[in-house]
Amino acid sequence: MKLKATAIAVLTALPLLSVQAFANAPSAQDLEKKVFGSLFGEAYFTDIRKGQSAAWDNVDDGWGVGVELGYRFNETWGIRAEYARQSLDSLTQNSRVTGDRFGLDAMYHLANTNVYLVGGWKHFEHNVAFDALNIGVGYRYFVNESVALFAEGNRFRGISNGNWNDASIKLGASWIFGATPAAAPTPAPQPEPAPAPAPVVVDSDGDGVPDSQDRCPNTPAAHKVDAQGCTIYTEKMDRVGDVDIEVRFAFDSAVVSPEGRTEVNQLAAFMKRFPEAVVFIEGHASNIGSADYNMRLSERRAKAIADLLVAQGIETSRITSKGFGVTQPRVQGNTREAHRANQRIEAKVTATVKEPVLR
Repeated sequence: MKLKATAIAVLTALPLLSVQAFANAPSAQDLEKKVFGSLFGEAYFTDIRKGQSAAWDNVDDGWGVGVELGYRFNETWGIRAEYARQSLDSLTQNSRVTGDRFGLDAMYHLANTNVYLVGGWKHFEHNVAFDALNIGVGYRYFVNESVALFAEGNRFRGISNGNWNDASIKLGASWIFGATPAAAPTPAPQPEPAPAPAPVVVDSDGDGVPDSQDRCPNTPAAHKVDAQGCTIYTEKMDRVGDVDIEVRFAFDSAVVSPEGRTEVNQLAAFMKRFPEAVVFIEGHASNIGSADYNMRLSERRAKAIADLLVAQGIETSRITSKGFGVTQPRVQGNTREAHRANQRIEAKVTATVKEPVLR
């Protein structure tokens, strides 16, 4: 049958949720002999064979809304009646196929958990009338002692008009009606404990904070510490390095070569290791052509490096780029070696530096 991945995932996960938020739930004894009512919405998944049959109006998956009314006999067993109004897609008609579903379920509640099992009979009134048996599993999350949210998955097996198989996922809310559980008995007063002996204050590292409160033992004697015995630091932004990125560009191009991308990736990895670091990208050009042209070209190339850092996940707020054209040559002269040295990208990285406060 056509069980969606969503349905399978929910049905698999329901038993695993039993421990979560169980402390918010009333006990099974609190829920005994109580009536509950529920409202729900559902996703309904039909057997693929129904979509291929004109007798079923070629119905496909759909949705529904409904109500439940039930009663909890004891800590384990309960019963409920259900009504749902369904609306299903049709693979051959422009209009939807609508109908009603009535049913009766027995409910078995697993001990020490909010998971429950259901099994019962359902009657469908669509274009044709048909019956089915169903089994399912559900989980309740109690908002308080009287209100619970629930998720439930069911599988339906046809017992009339063919041996078809459908499934559904229900999400809804339940209200539990009945008297508030009796308050727990007040425990007998306990005798007053004997006074504890005066504690012995021990300060092993001599920082002025007792060992019982010292979260940072063995701090250096020259360091000033806080109330928890940990060194107090000052933070300031300081230059941690200037990086030459060996990036070569084609003539009149700001496209970074694959070799240049490797250099940029290494810079991005460094900045990810130090998320407080910021970088200033400088573009420099060789003294060939006009100064204005080289200034614009160096700006484009610096921005290309900045864009690659952003693509690697570095925030734009941590990146500044600027072109300097030929105004800051590394090597003076008009030789090939000077042009090669001056056509460069420099990255100036600044990060937060922590320094201990001394006594």
